[in-house]
Amino acid sequence: MKKQGHPDYHKITVTMTDGSTFETRSTWGKEGSKLSLDVDPLSHPAWTGGGVKLLDTDGQLGRFKKRFDVFKLS
Repeated sequence: MKKQGHPDYHKITVTMTDGSTFETRSTWGKEGSKLSLDVDPLSHPAWTGGGVKLLDTDGQLGRFKKRFDVFKLS
């Protein structure tokens, strides 16, 4: 295999949001680097059953009504 055609694959330590760690092989960082996760399966709502938090509570129809409310025909 050509050396220049492949990324450097080495061991790093990953720290989960609860503080637990594990060692894995990755192309991220350098040998012995430590990666701290902000979101992981322990804290993400998709995996924790926390449900989906919508920022858009008005919905598409509500936004449409607000936008065209100034053109009241009746």
